[in-house]
Amino acid sequence: MSSIWENYNTENAYDELMHSEFQPRAVSYNLCQYLNTLNKEDIDKRKTAAELAIMEMGITFTVYSDEGNIDRAWPFDIIPRIIDAKEWHIIERGLKQRLTALNCFISDVYDKQSFIKEGLIPGDIINSSKNFRKECIGMKPRHNVWANICGTDLVRDRDGMMYVLEDNLRVPSGVSYMLENRVITKRVFPELLQDINILPIDDYPTQLLEMLSSIAPNQNGRPQIAVLTPGIYNSAYFEHAYLAQQMGAQLVEGCDLMVDDDDCVYMRTIEGPEKVDVIYRRIDDDFLDPEVFRKDSVLGAPGLMRAWQAGNVALANAPGAGVADDKVVYAYVPEMIRYYLNEEPILPNVETYLCSHNEHLDYVLAHLAELVVKPANESGGYGMLVGPHSTAKEVEAFKKVVLKNPRNYIAQPTLAISTSPTLCKDILEPRHIDLRPFILQGEKTFVTAGGLTRVALKKGSLVVNSSQGGGSKDTWIINREND
Repeated sequence: MSSIWENYNTENAYDELMHSEFQPRAVSYNLCQYLNTLNKEDIDKRKTAAELAIMEMGITFTVYSDEGNIDRAWPFDIIPRIIDAKEWHIIERGLKQRLTALNCFISDVYDKQSFIKEGLIPGDIINSSKNFRKECIGMKPRHNVWANICGTDLVRDRDGMMYVLEDNLRVPSGVSYMLENRVITKRVFPELLQDINILPIDDYPTQLLEMLSSIAPNQNGRPQIAVLTPGIYNSAYFEHAYLAQQMGAQLVEGCDLMVDDDDCVYMRTIEGPEKVDVIYRRIDDDFLDPEVFRKDSVLGAPGLMRAWQAGNVALANAPGAGVADDKVVYAYVPEMIRYYLNEEPILPNVETYLCSHNEHLDYVLAHLAELVVKPANESGGYGMLVGPHSTAKEVEAFKKVVLKNPRNYIAQPTLAISTSPTLCKDILEPRHIDLRPFILQGEKTFVTAGGLTRVALKKGSLVVNSSQGGGSKDTWIINREND
């Protein structure tokens, strides 16, 4: 073994590349053999090449802090994460099944509410959800799909099984970094990508454009599509601009749009107003339309809901879709699959305790130091407690937070989520990772081949979010049928 593997230890979790110490899994054999031919200087050259590519391509993300917003170069690890295509195809079916059931559920919530009436979920959970929008009752988006773009977070536990950690149905981000990671990897390991059969991912912008076109109100001719961004100070602005550019769509802010007396949406251009058919909105419901939601919002445009309700514009994701993004609702997804699809779930949930349930709450309070506790509607790793990594004082303080609003919290066991070799200085060390595949649903359903692998760059940390110091790496789905 090359010296870059010095002290590589796979004892603490399932490792994605190594079966046991210095024994590569079959799917990662070629990559490990290749890495063995590189010395530390070779690795360092490739790391430098990746950093230069990130600077040249202007790949950044924004971290919000008390000192203001900080624009940072994208933290990228050059060692890819690998999944066998045979396993991936099962995961892909599970993701499609899950999003289909979630869309059936959202449609039901805003229509007959049969899932609630049959006692399969308490009505209070829906009525108290901050993302339940009564303004959406009776609406029927095209193809009956509310969540057109979903980023589902997956983790692999010590038993080797992949679990669903959560479904992001409001404005999931990260897909542009998935695409750029592959571009960088092609520059860093060009010879390697020629020799290994890796499923491509570069068709995502085309698939996204096709999906958005499929939900346009008028199917005659080419629809005008716009990406609505909060602006340059948003943490995902790079992604908004990137996707608009890749699709050939217009990148707009709220001030660029207006809704006329005909309840149609128009974009201001130097040649006069131009009608918009589909808006891929990257702002939350709260800020979408000051006529309906937050009156002080300047990020959206007055009248967007009127235009949507009149059927003159499609919004992706549809307003109100976030009701299924609630981490409390997540616990009921396996039952949704059985109820709406009459199928057994292909991908399991992580065991989840609901703090709104008295017995669960008692257990959670007694075991806070062992559990991961999350707020129902936060993202980015904010507002959560990782019990085993917290002090006794922090645990006690969090107990009061949970008791103040039990409905807002869930708890899950602290999983030994899988690791992948990650370059730390000039050697490889195991770091915990997760995976966010992206699923598109309109007339058809599409899943990216892999997704964004996020990595906790700090040793032992389980928090992979970029806003919390995490990084990312390329994800290779390898087809070995012809090996």
